[in-house]
Amino acid sequence: MEMKELVTKYRDYVRDIRREFHQCPELSMKEVETTKLIAKKLDEMGIPYEIDTEKNTGLVGIIQGAHEGKAVALRADIDALPVTEATGLPFASKNVGKMHACGHDNHMAMLLGAAKMLLDMKDEIYGTVYLVFQPAEETGEGAPYMMRFGDWFSKVSAIFGGHIWADAPAGTISARSGAFMAATDKFTIKIHGKQSHGSQPQAGIDAVVVGSAMVMNLQTLVSRQFGAVDPVVVTVGTFKGGDRWNIVGGEAYLDGTTRYFDKKIGKELKEKMERIVKSTAEAYGATAELEYTYIVPPTVNDAACTDIVKQAVTEVLGSDALYDHDLVMGGEDFSFYQEKKPGSFMLVGTYNPECNAVYPNHSNYFTSDESILSGGTGVYAQTAIDWLKDNK
Repeated sequence: MEMKELVTKYRDYVRDIRREFHQCPELSMKEVETTKLIAKKLDEMGIPYEIDTEKNTGLVGIIQGAHEGKAVALRADIDALPVTEATGLPFASKNVGKMHACGHDNHMAMLLGAAKMLLDMKDEIYGTVYLVFQPAEETGEGAPYMMRFGDWFSKVSAIFGGHIWADAPAGTISARSGAFMAATDKFTIKIHGKQSHGSQPQAGIDAVVVGSAMVMNLQTLVSRQFGAVDPVVVTVGTFKGGDRWNIVGGEAYLDGTTRYFDKKIGKELKEKMERIVKSTAEAYGATAELEYTYIVPPTVNDAACTDIVKQAVTEVLGSDALYDHDLVMGGEDFSFYQEKKPGSFMLVGTYNPECNAVYPNHSNYFTSDESILSGGTGVYAQTAIDWLKDNK
């Protein structure tokens, strides 16, 4: 049976299981029941697996092909977000305050669907396919956690993954070699001024004023300290300062994120931020400390692996389904795998006004066009088959 036929055969299965996962979201590193449900589905298929017992979340299934060969991995993330769903869907989240608002329910369903397709095409598999169901993508800790688990990562020679993407047209898939998604870093700044009465600002050092200046000065990192052809984002997401309306604030706190595609820029960003934070505080007679955390590196797709993804898209969906997406400033912890092994990460387009799939990832109204899921599933499975054939 050809992959196109399997896409049709398993269309309802992928849709239905996506809805099942959507109703029971769990937050990062707490996906215990989700892991059990995945294990149940693999048991029904007769696929062996191992659960990561460090936190009883995350598992790896194994499909052995009919022929000897290398090993490749397909990865899906499984965690949800602390979001209260507002979609009104009949299969909306039953766990109040938690929602699959980033599409990871789709990812689990697609990987399980790919497992069914791969079982039907075992005679075409030259080697082993590892099915990696990874927790905690949203916090950036899931990939390192899974890399420590068992020996699957040492055995695979390549890894592939993907993400439902709200601003790409439904039915398209984006595969791009080189840097594709940005690094994600976090910074926290603590400012220490001197509290005084609001009527006597000269008696204090206003940490709120210092923080305001710091917000503006940090923006010069983007506009004046990095080249225009090097995408950089510096966002101050929160600003907290002061205690009362008639008191000059003695303390202020800023935190935010930086994004970039070149790891060298990440190092420079930290150094330049430290200089700006220190000198701005000194200019006002205050002091300040910067805490800078590297969360996930840039997602950089291997050229040969990306060519195989494009080949699989063409085989399963046709060349018209290939979509040239711009660089994405969002981050993905899939990048940790790619620092050690060649791989490629694709974006599965789901934007479709006809089914209200128009809201961005992380929105409490986020949903996907379910009609495209089986096609993306087929691309996953075909990618694994093609990579193993090409690397016999």
